Amino acid sequence: MRTILFLLQKEFLQIKRNKSMLPIIFVIPIIQLIILVNAATLELKHINMYIVDKELSTTSRQIVSKFKASPFFAVKSSSFSLSEAMNDLKRDKVDVIIHIPAGFERNLVRNNKAKVQVIINSINGTVGGIANAYVSSIIAEYNKKVIADLVSVTPNAFSATPSITVTSSFWYNPQLNYKTFMVPAVLVFLVTLIGMFLSALNLVREKELGTIEQINVTPIKKYQFIAGKLIPFWVIALFELAFGLTVGKLIFDIPMVGSIPLVFGVAAVYLLVVLGIGLFISTLVDTQQQAMFIAFFFMLIFILMSGVFTSAECMPEWAQQLNHINPIFYFIRVIRMILLKGSGFKDIVNEFVALSVYACFVLSLAIWRYRKVA
Repeated sequence: MRTILFLLQKEFLQIKRNKSMLPIIFVIPIIQLIILVNAATLELKHINMYIVDKELSTTSRQIVSKFKASPFFAVKSSSFSLSEAMNDLKRDKVDVIIHIPAGFERNLVRNNKAKVQVIINSINGTVGGIANAYVSSIIAEYNKKVIADLVSVTPNAFSATPSITVTSSFWYNPQLNYKTFMVPAVLVFLVTLIGMFLSALNLVREKELGTIEQINVTPIKKYQFIAGKLIPFWVIALFELAFGLTVGKLIFDIPMVGSIPLVFGVAAVYLLVVLGIGLFISTLVDTQQQAMFIAFFFMLIFILMSGVFTSAECMPEWAQQLNHINPIFYFIRVIRMILLKGSGFKDIVNEFVALSVYACFVLSLAIWRYRKVA
């Protein structure tokens, strides 16, 4: 134990003396947290819209006013030419075109039905689908009132027939604030970056400096050397998580419904997985550049498949099976369940066991590989 303490003292001194290391550890992640949480959002607001109103009647103006009043749409242009609107759509100047043809109000009065053309730029399928839902909702909401006014029926007459009333209640995120959803995920990314990259680069740095051979011929045992290399970054990453949670509460006011000690308990096991992966990477390479490329390869796959941008349940079956070896997927799910839902240990026991088994396996693999090339 005394030997490990001396090694820990040596590692912390090295970190302190490295002037570029401290900003990387403490300053950059917080800046990234503030920027990414505000930038990484799937909320659609101020969708650029082009209005082609060939009717210019009272009814068509009322429909247009509904879109202008909506916080989701911003009417950029209007004209009588559909071809001009299509040109703007092709040049990505607008996202949605509302085309109200001539004779719209007449058809609505005589035939009790009329058509409105909606053209949406769906190069991004998610954005196109959400925009279509917004447009359809506004038109459907206004449709009842328009028909009631035109056929001289009071809006209350529509409620005379039996109908199902839906009352919505949004649990865990009542304000539908996307930042509440994103802050825990971004925190997981930052903690993972600290753990994986720094643990991999630290050991490889010993190789580049040539000190690894000197350490290998000392009476220091391998488990002592590994513990001395990993524990400092384990502590730093936990401190980074605590600092990030504090910033998230103060700046973004994220709810913390569940147990904070439980978050750190799971994080402690999760970091063993991340540090083990970083250590394993360091045993495969000889330079810090190689370590960064391999670590980036794993991080990119883990992040994109973690479910932060697209729901993991919507992925293909093979991708969902592959996610069983994705530690970020487990920890993002756990930290959201604890902070936002107030879940207890019994609710996350499966993820905790999976991370524990993962930690034992990857650390054993890394130590075995290090012994082989020592």
